[in-house]
Amino acid sequence: MGDFSHRSGAALVLGASGGLGKATARMFIERGSNVGLTYFRSQSALDEVLATAHTHGRWAKTWQLDLSDAASASEVVAQVAAEFGGIHTLVYAAGPHVPMRHLSKVDPGDFQRQVVNDVAGFFNATHAALPHLRATRGSVVAITSAGTARYPVRDGMSVGPKGAVEALVRGIAAEEGRYGVRANCVGPGMTTDGMAARLIGNGELDDRALDVARERIPLGTFGDADDIAEAVCFLASDRADFISGQKLDVDGGYGV
Repeated sequence: MGDFSHRSGAALVLGASGGLGKATARMFIERGSNVGLTYFRSQSALDEVLATAHTHGRWAKTWQLDLSDAASASEVVAQVAAEFGGIHTLVYAAGPHVPMRHLSKVDPGDFQRQVVNDVAGFFNATHAALPHLRATRGSVVAITSAGTARYPVRDGMSVGPKGAVEALVRGIAAEEGRYGVRANCVGPGMTTDGMAARLIGNGELDDRALDVARERIPLGTFGDADDIAEAVCFLASDRADFISGQKLDVDGGYGV
């Protein structure tokens, strides 16, 4: 599939060093796009993505970025646009690890930091990217959470800020459509990659919790990073050129 081989510029994947971000970046490359990749700490995690770009004859470059710093976000977006001759898609796949706690036990300072890192971080990068997306009639795709449709207990630290990101995406769709810019969300359910993998790895989700989670999913299984990447690439492609302001949950039916 060459969904993006005719597009000028690149896809900019924010948080590309995470499991979902890496899979999404690889799929953009495989479908014909050059990619700009940001990471917060783990630059080496992107080596495999750079190798994929080389194999497919595409161009990829990495930038370190703290999205909570608006000036840095603006500078990196400008550098990516200059390096690749534009940005056709902005993918928001960033977000720090969030422990699972009941809201009553969440420290207000921790919640505030999460809002700044997630909601303000998304806004900082998107605000800077909009002029470039207008020029390419491009799109924004934010990876949020299936939990904003059906609330998972103890996940408020993640779901609350992601709900705000989804509201901003709808606002972008409503305001930027006149420039040909689309904006959509993908809501991951339980996957074997990304945040869920970290929660499983550190023991916050034990075998009993995983069994309960499967019981709540009509398909009775978990997804993976490629399932999420597929949805992101579809929404960014011309095949979705009349879809904007929407959220596609990839959750095995969890939200039913």
